[in-house]
Amino acid sequence: MWSQKQISLPSHKRGFHIITHFIEESIEDIKKIDIGLLHVFIHHTSASLTINEDADPSVRQDFETHFNELVPEDNLN
Repeated sequence: MWSQKQISLPSHKRGFHIITHFIEESIEDIKKIDIGLLHVFIHHTSASLTINEDADPSVRQDFETHFNELVPEDNLN
């Protein structure tokens, strides 16, 4: 079995956001699948996707801190 679906996510402010629940709610057949592969394509030029276990809430804060230092929002260069 395979399925293809296009979904839209709500807008978020800059940062790292968990989208798992949006995907699970949007794909009705996902609960029937025991093993599989999910391809996620983000159709946005300034968005990217990171995949991590989310076992420790500090992971997203670490990412946010690192990227705010690496690419500050007010950087004009």
